Amino acid sequence: MIKKCLFPAAGYGTRFLPATKAMPKEMLPILTKPIIQYGVEEAKEAGCEVMGFVTGRGKRALEDHFDISYELEHQIKGTSKEHYLTEIRELINSCIFTYTRQNEMRGLGDAIYKGKSLVGESDAFAVILADDLCVNENGEGVLSQMVKLYNKYRCSVVAIMEVEKKDVDKYGIISGKKIDEDIYMVEKMIEKPGPDEAPTNLAIIGRYILTPDIFELIKDTKPGKNGEIQITDALNEQAKKGMVIAYKFKGKRFDCGSVEGFVEATNYMYEMSK
Repeated sequence: MIKKCLFPAAGYGTRFLPATKAMPKEMLPILTKPIIQYGVEEAKEAGCEVMGFVTGRGKRALEDHFDISYELEHQIKGTSKEHYLTEIRELINSCIFTYTRQNEMRGLGDAIYKGKSLVGESDAFAVILADDLCVNENGEGVLSQMVKLYNKYRCSVVAIMEVEKKDVDKYGIISGKKIDEDIYMVEKMIEKPGPDEAPTNLAIIGRYILTPDIFELIKDTKPGKNGEIQITDALNEQAKKGMVIAYKFKGKRFDCGSVEGFVEATNYMYEMSK
């Protein structure tokens, strides 16, 4: 079972300035819940008990959100508003929340490496990028689907989706051999290739299950695209040994790191709540 989930959350959220000048982008609300809470709920549904956050300066609100607010609890206790805290109380009571900082923005690979102290070096763990809000209204969450695959194949798993060819330069792109319905054995990954360089239109989104040897691979990874330590470069080393599965997940994904995707997700969730 996958018991630990890592949430890289050190980014500045510059596409949402000035809203994110003093508030973490992960705390932007989709209806009445911050983006990060949707991710934690997905991880909990998948069986994770330890939620590790790799944060940065100005992210204190994340810690406060997953903690008890005694004054607020006292003020609304016994009122018609108390039920608004039911979901977050359940998360606080059933999960362990741990935190560390990424002092310098050096890429997703570096952020995951910084989380080694939170998830340990002996077991596979999940990674959720909260910017990618994933929903599956007719069944299991995306991470739950991936855990089943991990239990079968016992190797790293990445979630993928088809994107338009013109958008491949926004993603890590995989190529590989299809071994089952919606499942590929990854042969190669390219980080943000141009349309002419991309081998496919199968793009990695913000859901991973990683085996613990990934930390040594990241440690030996040199800065790549944009001078950052890319997780795709480390995963490429695993892929050479046939140790990475890509899964075309069931559900919808919203890019809440962009204003357009954030609005789309908000409208979708509003319609679902009616």
